[in-house]
Amino acid sequence: MTENNIDNTGDDTPKRVVGTPAAEEPVVSVEAEQARDDHNGPYPASETHFNSEEVQRRGEKVASAWFIIAFLGGIGFLVSYFLFTPGQIADPQYGQYSNMLLGGTLTLAMFGIGAGMTVWARKVMPHYEVSSPYDELPSNDEEKGSFSAFFMQGADESGFTKRPLMRRTLILAMVPLGLAPIVLLRDTGPLPGDKLKNTPWEDGRRMYVEGTHRYVRAEDLENDPYGMISALPAVDDDHYPHGISLNDAAKSVILLIKMPEEDWQPSMNDEIEVDGETGTRLNWTHNGIIAYSKICTHVGCPAALYERTTHRILCPCHQSTFDASDAAKVVFGPAHRPLPQLPIGVDDEGYLIAKGDFTEPPGPTFWDYAKD
Repeated sequence: MTENNIDNTGDDTPKRVVGTPAAEEPVVSVEAEQARDDHNGPYPASETHFNSEEVQRRGEKVASAWFIIAFLGGIGFLVSYFLFTPGQIADPQYGQYSNMLLGGTLTLAMFGIGAGMTVWARKVMPHYEVSSPYDELPSNDEEKGSFSAFFMQGADESGFTKRPLMRRTLILAMVPLGLAPIVLLRDTGPLPGDKLKNTPWEDGRRMYVEGTHRYVRAEDLENDPYGMISALPAVDDDHYPHGISLNDAAKSVILLIKMPEEDWQPSMNDEIEVDGETGTRLNWTHNGIIAYSKICTHVGCPAALYERTTHRILCPCHQSTFDASDAAKVVFGPAHRPLPQLPIGVDDEGYLIAKGDFTEPPGPTFWDYAKD
């Protein structure tokens, strides 16, 4: 039998070994091993898995390419917004094109950012194997003190500061999306200014019965001492060539209420000052007829239910109740201020007219309802 192992004692020739050789240890350069052990990441080297520098550089380029695509999509969104005029948007065909361009470019911008961030996380950032046992929720002083260093180490390891191309393209891609909400504010229209504080009512303006074009005369309520009429300002002038708009009607509609003079509460004789003029609320009435805003001061529902015997005005939405005989003060419900009163009088032909605007802005309270 032939011996398989040849012993060359004293000879420099390597020995011949029959069988499976032992596995060799992987060759790791001294620089790579030192870089791995000396990394500044937030977790130990044994729990951190790095991609090679070549993979990281390739990932940086791919992520940057996606960010550039996102930037172009954002610019396309802004261009698409201004591409069509408001008159063209009113056409259904142009409106369809506009929606397709806006939706497509915004999708491209958002997808590009998401794809770039995904490549960044998978190819550039390291991966960790971390197991954290359940600890007490409050952190100890040592953990609190090390948080800043832990955060900065994680930021360095993420590649945000190390990879300028990827960082700059990400910021570039976010600029159009940051401008988009500001540009879209154009669709909200001009600022309201003092429109919330003023209505079409003015001195000498007549009023219609709501739902008709019939002027209201004082005698319409003379025969009914507990009557109530809902009315709107008559705006058939050059400023309103098409009649009153729905927005103006919504904030200027009033309730005309007739009640015997002996039913007025004493507070109706208290002196108040409005627009520099001093008077009483009874001075703003005419022969027992008083006008209040029909819009509830809670959330703007029509307070159109009137109880004649108690002179209570009820809002059916949330049951806010106002006393018409006592300056429309709140007697029940969530509203917290009275219904504004409209000064009224009559003209030479016996028609009821306004003597000015409401004593204060009608409708729900907003951030500043006091007149300037």
